[in-house]
Amino acid sequence: MQLQQLLSRTRKAIDDYQMIQDGDSIAVGISGGKDSLTLLYALAELRRFYPAKFELKAISVNLGYEIDYSKIVKLCEDLTVELRIVDTEIKSIVFDIRKEENPCSLCSKLRKGAFNDSAKEFGCNKAAYAHHRDDVIETFLMSLIYEGRVHCFSPVTYLDRSDITLIRPLIYVNECDIVGFKNKYDLPVFRNPCPADGYTKREDIKNLIKQLDSEAPGIRDRLFRAVISGSIPTWIKP
Repeated sequence: MQLQQLLSRTRKAIDDYQMIQDGDSIAVGISGGKDSLTLLYALAELRRFYPAKFELKAISVNLGYEIDYSKIVKLCEDLTVELRIVDTEIKSIVFDIRKEENPCSLCSKLRKGAFNDSAKEFGCNKAAYAHHRDDVIETFLMSLIYEGRVHCFSPVTYLDRSDITLIRPLIYVNECDIVGFKNKYDLPVFRNPCPADGYTKREDIKNLIKQLDSEAPGIRDRLFRAVISGSIPTWIKP
């Protein structure tokens, strides 16, 4: 995927759901994966010409693993984005102290809390998450299959407890296109060190969608349309 295509889809999502207003200070969560680095790249480039002027910061929550951040630091310098690395003991809490059999839920809660707290300390009023189009579909199916409810995260969510607004500018971008963008622009992705990576319910849903798509081609498009044009309370355009 070319940069222009990425910017076009990102801007459409931002415009459709009024994600960014003039004067916003936005924190981008950097995990080191392809999604978050693509989001950082997109917003950094969009910042140059988007009508609503906004500031951009990058925050990486280190769960407690030994990670070489040098290439991420270099990317942020090239994009003129200030980076803050937040060291935590989340890995120790989840795996050593709590010994969670299903660690993803607690880890996600602690990681998001650390990120949101840091974003507020950074002076940001908004936080950008790198959920893409496939995440929308997978979350919708996970809620339906495992929780028995029609639900998906919202493109824009205000968190009153932390007084910060979450935005998801990549919801119109396919994961396969993000892979192409990462390869084309040589983004400095590093492997997720979590031992639970690849062994989650989300991974099961990914495989299910692949199977369904082979039997009923186009199911991804139909599922996405069901989310954005349906009556899910959390998914309503302004």
